[in-house]
Amino acid sequence: MEELKSLAEAAGYTVVGSVEQVRRPDSRYQIGRGKAGEIADLVSKLGAEKIIFGNELKPVQAYNLAKLSGVEVIDRFQLILEIFAKRASTREAKLQIALARLKYELAQAKERVRLAKMGEQPGFLGLGKYQVDVYYEMVKRRIKSIQRKLRKIRTTRELHRRHRRSLGFPLVSLAGYTNSGKSTLFNSLTAESVPTDSSVFTTLSTTVRMSDLEGIKILVTDTVGFIDRLPITLIEAFHSTLEEMVYSDLILLVVDVSEPIEEIQRKVECCLETIRQIGASGLPMVTALNKIDLVPEHELEEKIIRLGDVTPNPVPISALHRINLRALKLEMLRHLESLLETLTVHPFAKKIAN
Repeated sequence: MEELKSLAEAAGYTVVGSVEQVRRPDSRYQIGRGKAGEIADLVSKLGAEKIIFGNELKPVQAYNLAKLSGVEVIDRFQLILEIFAKRASTREAKLQIALARLKYELAQAKERVRLAKMGEQPGFLGLGKYQVDVYYEMVKRRIKSIQRKLRKIRTTRELHRRHRRSLGFPLVSLAGYTNSGKSTLFNSLTAESVPTDSSVFTTLSTTVRMSDLEGIKILVTDTVGFIDRLPITLIEAFHSTLEEMVYSDLILLVVDVSEPIEEIQRKVECCLETIRQIGASGLPMVTALNKIDLVPEHELEEKIIRLGDVTPNPVPISALHRINLRALKLEMLRHLESLLETLTVHPFAKKIAN
């Protein structure tokens, strides 16, 4: 619930109340009929303008809840899409978000059109004028158009990747849960100043910069943060961004160690699962246990022990205060050592020698 509240605030909402229920999903409302009525009363009492569910909602459930409460009802996936739409700054990120939104609409198109024709409800406006087949085909055409544009961008990205590889520099990708401090660490490693923020999903597109590891030049990539139960549609939409990780020589997993141990374990497991989903689980990995400046020493030692089985090659650091960064760089170099042996002769050096 705390994470859902953080997501809502990141999307620009003010949370005025929350309700939680543990039960099997109800086909009509997702929650029980009595709880649905309670929420409708709460909406009226608090003057709420929208209801946000942490669970995935079927169109009919969102429709019934909107009809009962008189306000729009969205689920966690739609909320994340809203955040992405607000934070997207590059053309590629905007296209990826539009693609994810359209794929979501396509999967629910027939049901949403049917419900829209039954009567205008919050969140279901504007669909009644379309016949099902016309709306369905319109969405499919827009999806194909966006996919063509993304393929062109992906081709350009591939050319850039080949160029970087031809220069002979190892590539390290930062990975981690959203708001774990990836961009702060990226800035500390590369002397850059990419935007950092305490809210979620500050980074939605990749940034690649040079870094120096004890005299060895490497390329570091900052990528979009992960989140628990990230819908597969979003993973697919951001594949061209996330695939930078697949072509890396090392993954630097950033973990916020200042949180409760159960929360850290949940987020680490989420990150490892997402890395597996994109096909990068076989790559060498170093874990940066970040924000140690916020943790008492005895607590940090206990957490390191408890996280030993799930955090590969952990190094405690503070990216913000640059604490223990040299130890992190040495650990990264240790895992890049075999690769660096094959790159001792630079392509330019070969040309001069010839």
